[in-house]
This record gives sequence, C-alpha cells and structure tokens, in this order.
Amino acid sequence: MEHRGVTVWLTGLSGAGKTTITKALEQELRSRNCEKLEVLDGDIVRQNLTKGLGFSKEDRDTNIRRIGFVANLLTRNGVMVLVSAISPYREVREEVGRQIGNFVEVFVNAPLNVCEERDVKGLYKRARAGEIEKFTGIDDPYEPPTNPTVECRTDLESLDESVGKVLGKLEELGYISN
Repeated sequence: MEHRGVTVWLTGLSGAGKTTITKALEQELRSRNCEKLEVLDGDIVRQNLTKGLGFSKEDRDTNIRRIGFVANLLTRNGVMVLVSAISPYREVREEVGRQIGNFVEVFVNAPLNVCEERDVKGLYKRARAGEIEKFTGIDDPYEPPTNPTVECRTDLESLDESVGKVLGKLEELGYISN
C-alpha cells in the first residue's frame, strides 16, 4: 500500500489502551500491505533511546522530544509511524506535532479508575503505596489534548471500534486508502 508519511501519536494514561490499539493498528496496516511502518512504544524507547532519563517534567519532555525527533525523521521519509507514549504534557506534544507536520494525535481516553482497574503492570498500586513518585495521573498531571484528531473512549467502545476510528481518520486525511 502506498501512503504518505505520517506520525500517529497515541497519548493517554497508563492502562488506557495505547499499546493495545497500537498493536491492533499495526496488524491491520500490515495486513493491508503497508510496508513502510514503524512503531515507537514509550516503554521500549525508554529502555533504549532514552535510557537514563528520569520522570521529572524536564526528563519527560526530553523523552517526548527525542521520540518526536525520530518520528519526524521517519515521517519525512515516507514512513507511517505509530507512537504509543503517555506524553503527559500538552505543550511538548503540540510542539512535536508542529515540528512533524503530518501528525495525527489520538487521545486514548479512559477514566483514571478504569486505568487503575486494568493496571496490568501494578504501577498504580505501587504509586498509591508511595513506592513510585511522580506517577502520571496520581501525583503528576496528565494534560489531555484540547483538540485531538481522534478520541478513543476505551471504557465505552470496543478495540475494533477504536481501531476503526483511527483507520477512518487516516483514510479521510488521505494517509491510507481503504
């Protein structure tokens, strides 16, 4: 499938469903023969590209800018990039979006209590117990997008519905054909 380069940036709280939606999008796009496709998952990037950064606002912003830099390079070269990262601060997300240009912001929205119920990594429990400081949504803010390109309400819709919304928007914007 021929397509223009674009960064699809999935943002939301831990446990909202970013990685789940990203994996399903990747599978669907690959099944449509989308060959120029890369995934930048926040957890994997932190283990490699941004190892050593902490969780202060400055370090989080640096992390997002570095992910954005890589996504921009790929996007400029005709690659569709799926980014799955909490990216809690609106200002740096918007900055990265402006730099990339071909940028689709997907707000993976689930209420905090739903994310805590899902808590597959046990992070919310540890944060509530004081074992993790500056945890997004507990004692560090998450600033939701003011005008996301797509909003997926993972507490109210199925995975297929969320993936369909993103694919539909990519088709509407001319990044992929159906």
